[in-house]
Amino acid sequence: MALTRLANPALVNVREPNFRNIIINGNMQIAQRATSVASISSGNTIHTCDRWKTYASSAGTWTQTQEALTSGDAYNDGFSTSLKLDCTTANGSLSAGSYLSVAQSIEAQNLQYIKKGTSNAEQLTASFWVKSTKTGTNILQLVSLDDTVRICAKSYTISSSNTWEKKTITFPADTSSTGSIDNNNGEGMRMIFWVAAGTDYTSGSLATTWADTVNANRAVGQINNADSTSNNFEITAVQLEAGSVATDFEVVPDGQNLERCLRYYYVHAEGNTKQIGSGGYYNSTYVTCTLQFPQEMRAAPSLIKTTGTDYYGIYRDNTVDTFNDFNNGIQNATTTSCGMDCSANVSGTSGWYGRVITYNASASIAFSSEL
Repeated sequence: MALTRLANPALVNVREPNFRNIIINGNMQIAQRATSVASISSGNTIHTCDRWKTYASSAGTWTQTQEALTSGDAYNDGFSTSLKLDCTTANGSLSAGSYLSVAQSIEAQNLQYIKKGTSNAEQLTASFWVKSTKTGTNILQLVSLDDTVRICAKSYTISSSNTWEKKTITFPADTSSTGSIDNNNGEGMRMIFWVAAGTDYTSGSLATTWADTVNANRAVGQINNADSTSNNFEITAVQLEAGSVATDFEVVPDGQNLERCLRYYYVHAEGNTKQIGSGGYYNSTYVTCTLQFPQEMRAAPSLIKTTGTDYYGIYRDNTVDTFNDFNNGIQNATTTSCGMDCSANVSGTSGWYGRVITYNASASIAFSSEL
């Protein structure tokens, strides 16, 4: 897990945030999964910075990093990390269905105060720093995912190559009765930074006001950032807030930023001889353990694990019994705790109690309740 401090320590000494920024981890400080991932060409996955998912299909191959900033206007503004996409295999002739974007999904119950789908609906203003090798038009899009799926997209221009530029975009209020957002823990809205798009998404008229989804209207005008291996695309300080005015980026101290991310993804143990939980032998060939999550998760999570010979073990009676996998998976999961069981490649004495640990440098246990 990589947690990077702000470039300017004085920025941490701010008053308690009021969380006016709808976006979590907009300054890209938290990266529990990895700080660099190569060979990204397809799939919908969070690779590095927490809460930021990459959507990719037939738009070149990319390396994504949580980039450390040491200079430039974004750094001078107090930001020491960014999410960077580096094109390693180009695609200068996108197919109709090609796309590449970076997006954050927003929990529906966190959006109730914008009153979307009512006559009192709020405008939304996005602000962010962006740096791109290729100049020209890019698209920022909001997608509302409850009731009728609706979209609104705005263009912005990269004026100078490889130069940090601050952008501000205001989206209109959606007063349509079909644009309401449910009050639950599901995905209510998605904020999308387009990086490349084929004609399936660019052949219509850009939906600059809220409208029912037509794919051809989603990314009209988007340049192809995938057309050269010299191309990079980088963002940080992403803020989305109610109203028509962009305020200064809301600095959230590291601890609170991490807590908010842990609601969606949590690395419990990683590496050799790390504590997993207390456990014991249910019978002579069945180990069970329990653990608590440090932060209530959005929903009962799924288990993300690595497996291999002797990856895990249980300390008991002055020895370690090793096993390969929690082959029975997650048990009795809630938003605050769960159990994990193994009934293969393990042998001991029924009733023995012990500490369950990782037993290999490549072992890891994580939990996901991502949107």
